[in-house]
Amino acid sequence: MNATPPPAAPAPPDPAAPAAAAHGHGLAYALVALFLLALAFGGWGLWKTFAPLPDDARAQLRAQQARLAQLEQRVATLTRSDQISREANRDLQGTLAERDEEIAGLRADVAFYERFVGSTAQRRGLSVHQLQLQAQDGPAWHFTATLTQNLNRGAVNSGRLTLALEGSRDGRLQKLTWAQLRQQPDAPGLAYSFKYFQQLEGDILLPAGLQPIRIIVRLVPARGSAVEQSFTWAEAAARPAAGTP
Repeated sequence: MNATPPPAAPAPPDPAAPAAAAHGHGLAYALVALFLLALAFGGWGLWKTFAPLPDDARAQLRAQQARLAQLEQRVATLTRSDQISREANRDLQGTLAERDEEIAGLRADVAFYERFVGSTAQRRGLSVHQLQLQAQDGPAWHFTATLTQNLNRGAVNSGRLTLALEGSRDGRLQKLTWAQLRQQPDAPGLAYSFKYFQQLEGDILLPAGLQPIRIIVRLVPARGSAVEQSFTWAEAAARPAAGTP
């Protein structure tokens, strides 16, 4: 008769199984907690974004806006002030330039007067100190003749002034008389009367196509011989220096 083997003892439980289950549950809880935390943080951010500002934040915003407006106004004021300063500086520079030109003119006048009335002035008889020509509209030219004398101090010199012109037209030399330049038959000369100097002014007309070369000034005094002086057209038509009498 065969003996029945005794039943096998049950296997002992695996200690790693409960630990693995507990670890799985802990990870799930951590994920859920992390999700809830993220959800809470997002809700807090939305609330901070859309929630009405507290009174102190609104006051700070208004203060910043007011400060910004003040700064913008200050910038505009400074910009305008700088513009005004620049304009004033330009005006000042222009005024200084005018004064410098005026001073130079006065010095030239003083030097001119000293040449004729000063104690060391050189004695000279009747002469044309300067002739100036300025273009006008069309064929007209305006002339200014400065007459001087200091030989007979205190004596009055009187007489008449006429002009003549030499020029070229169509390759031929031409000479125009005072009557032709004035375009008046028997035109009288300009009367002068002075002790030391005088300026005479008038206008002449040049024919079309004439190239002026030389202009002659003729002075016919009431007593004494006539005086003639010639000037090149380029010299007489040049712009005079500031302050030239």
